[in-house]
Amino acid sequence: MLASPVLILGARSDIGRALAKGYAAQGCEVILAARGDISADATDLALRSQAKVRSVSFDVTDGKPDAFFDALGVVPGTIVMVAGLLGDQAESAAHDEAAQKVMDSNYNGPSRYLLAAARRMASVPDACIIGISSVAGERGRASNFVYGSAKAGFTAFLSGLRNAHAKTGLHVMTVKPGFVRTQMTAGMKLSPVMTAEPEQVADAIIKAQGRKADVIYTLGRWRLVMAIIRAIPEPIFKKLSL
Repeated sequence: MLASPVLILGARSDIGRALAKGYAAQGCEVILAARGDISADATDLALRSQAKVRSVSFDVTDGKPDAFFDALGVVPGTIVMVAGLLGDQAESAAHDEAAQKVMDSNYNGPSRYLLAAARRMASVPDACIIGISSVAGERGRASNFVYGSAKAGFTAFLSGLRNAHAKTGLHVMTVKPGFVRTQMTAGMKLSPVMTAEPEQVADAIIKAQGRKADVIYTLGRWRLVMAIIRAIPEPIFKKLSL
């Protein structure tokens, strides 16, 4: 059962938009939350789906999660945290402000917002919190360790939140995408076999919520790939260009 309304935090992203369409198609009320004015997206989705849709302003790095939820006017049944920032590894390594932005967008901000959400959702029937982490958080790699470390922290946070609420009935699900064809990965050379479309990710998330999965990979084959990467001994791993 999909608990409504569904609040999508980071609804301007490609995955966020695909999720909004998917939940609306399931008959859920949808609340789109993003930086700036996203009311046009809400109007378009409402017309196309006949679902109840509205939009609110949201900035995952603003440090005001309680104020956000107090102003929302409703306790969501489902929250999906899609907000995040890939950033540039070289820039993050060279400049503290760039590193802080990546860390705040992928760990500090999302975790604080979901903590605030959990305080309100623990008594909501069939409530579900879904966090979009990344396979990049499974092992530190030279090519993206600032982003990867933030996602590793977020993955650990989601695991702890899930176990903390095991007896309250609040379900917490971790999503670990690999490559996804989005604006964030535009210009990157992506393997067709290992790259998902936003709609595939959204469909996998909604189906996994229905069966109350704890952790999913999108695409599923990334589970095996990351198991192999985690198993590589550190002396060998340091010599690889990953």
